[in-house]
Amino acid sequence: MPTITNVRPFGSLTDDDYRAMGFRGGLEIHQQLLTTSKLFCRCPAGIYSYDYDAEILRHMRPTLSEMGEYDGTALMEFKTRKNIIYRTKQETCCTYEMDDTPPFDMDEESIDIGLKIALLLNCNIVSEMHIIRKQYLDGSIPTGFQRTAIVGVEGYVPFRGRRIGIKQLAVEEDSCREVGDEGHYRIYLTDRLGMPLVETVTHPDMETPAEIAEVGQLLRRLTRSTGLVRTGIGAAREDVNVSVAGGTRAEIKGVPRLKAIPRLVHNEAMRQRALLDIHAELKRRGITESSFRAVVVDVSAAATGDRQNLPAAAAKEGGHAYAVALRGFRGILGARTQETKSFVDEISDRVRVVACLDRLPNVFDDETSSRQLGDETWRRLRRKLKARDRDVVVLVWGPAEDARLGADEIVLRAHEATIGVPSETRQALADGTTGFERILPGPDRMYPDTDRPPIKIPEERVAALASELPEPIWTREGRYREWGVPEDCVAPLAASRWAETFEKVVEEHGVEPKFAATTLTHKMKGWRRRGWAVDDLAPSDVERTFSLYGRGKISREALTAALEAYLSHGAPLRSILNDLTHRGKVTARLPEIAKKVERKIKVRRFPNGPAAMKRYAMGELMAELRGLVPGAELAEIVTEKFLPKAKER
Repeated sequence: MPTITNVRPFGSLTDDDYRAMGFRGGLEIHQQLLTTSKLFCRCPAGIYSYDYDAEILRHMRPTLSEMGEYDGTALMEFKTRKNIIYRTKQETCCTYEMDDTPPFDMDEESIDIGLKIALLLNCNIVSEMHIIRKQYLDGSIPTGFQRTAIVGVEGYVPFRGRRIGIKQLAVEEDSCREVGDEGHYRIYLTDRLGMPLVETVTHPDMETPAEIAEVGQLLRRLTRSTGLVRTGIGAAREDVNVSVAGGTRAEIKGVPRLKAIPRLVHNEAMRQRALLDIHAELKRRGITESSFRAVVVDVSAAATGDRQNLPAAAAKEGGHAYAVALRGFRGILGARTQETKSFVDEISDRVRVVACLDRLPNVFDDETSSRQLGDETWRRLRRKLKARDRDVVVLVWGPAEDARLGADEIVLRAHEATIGVPSETRQALADGTTGFERILPGPDRMYPDTDRPPIKIPEERVAALASELPEPIWTREGRYREWGVPEDCVAPLAASRWAETFEKVVEEHGVEPKFAATTLTHKMKGWRRRGWAVDDLAPSDVERTFSLYGRGKISREALTAALEAYLSHGAPLRSILNDLTHRGKVTARLPEIAKKVERKIKVRRFPNGPAAMKRYAMGELMAELRGLVPGAELAEIVTEKFLPKAKER
């Protein structure tokens, strides 16, 4: 259909193209805080395990609000008939998380960190924190709501010569970890539940997909510069709000990586444009919200007898097949909505989530998937539904109740196409597209918590915390470039917990900026990848190690070796450094150590000749000497002592 938007591939639009379509984007960034305890109980934070001691089964049910209304999201979740299973471990979960005990006092350390981050974001600090309940109806929080408290409002961060507005910053508790969702069963681990985090909500001030990712990176680095937030997989998660002119806000939930944002956001913008064009095309055909028509028929018997026939197989298992005739929708289901998706995927997503028919394909239609069933079957189905030329027939199958619900969802999603863009929470998919997750919660999802009183925030407390704030990262970056720090180290170092340590060892201990910077970025990153507990390193110990190097007491190799020995073997760093400062004692043993290495060399073969033997000898000597002897000196020893013998061999 020429009237449906031609979905453009990612990377083919300019910034002006996005602005012309009225693109707007905003962020909700959730960042875990580096505390020892959870937010409203005293269970330990940051301990993850797939082991569990017990399972608890719960079902989510909607209740009437004070206004006598049901929440749309609650009704949708109730229709899924999900069994919610919580796997709990005694070490990391208590009766509070299971909603059997009132909340404890809010963790003071978390409040302080939240206030510091709010100040960094130039927010206006509230004089009194009010704990609010925010509905979470997917089962990820057993209570059905998250406790949250706003600490700052209406801040900003500088970006490309303008300001990105910060709507609010709140301290709140994290949800469970989802580890399974299949059919009518959803499984959660509760180790993460209740951990403190901050939620930073921006205004929709970003005008292109790239800007959203850049602002996300800026906010991520700003919070990390405090050294008070957790890092690693899952410690930070981004929700992206997207809209185009004429559309509505869609929320892409739980984006795992900032790099994934531009493509996801582009596809969501294309989807909304396509849905607006589909709405216009239906209106041109005379199909409106009030004139929309659809027919649903149980066709379990009529859908049998074909060569591939998934519906027939479902019928044999006691299931049913339902056919839906969408009047006047011919040509709509095949309309492209994202790079790799069409409108039929909008229908399939809704059936997958709400009817729990998650084995794909879960629907067939006689427009885009007509070959999946024989021509005769489609003719029988069309006759049974009295389908006309401009109608499209959609088939869904499965257990009787699920299949009937799936048919109803097909009708519902098609009817929504006559209205425009539905308000949805979208799921970020691996191919850069988005899929339906749930209906977007309404504005009444938040209400006051009656279990905890308000918390006053005195001006003296705010002033004390403001005095402890780190320098803005953009100021640090400028200074580091002046010092000659390698460009690939500048941004990571300015936002890391080692920034203050770096400046001390350079300014107070005379360490070369380049060496200090690469050690505190590249080396630390490499050690973390090995699984070593880099976050357990105390800044004071790292500073002392660098100070010994700055005073000429240890070599570069010794500094690196000391930190590696501490991280890999857990040996006391003080003891390691003490040994390193007594180089004479160790170097006196050099002949003995050289003989030990020589004995190892005698029983090995080196097919690649002297060069291979030299590398091996250097490695053995370095391991024995912990970097006490500079590499150049060791190379000289190897050349004089071992290479002649290698040539003889």
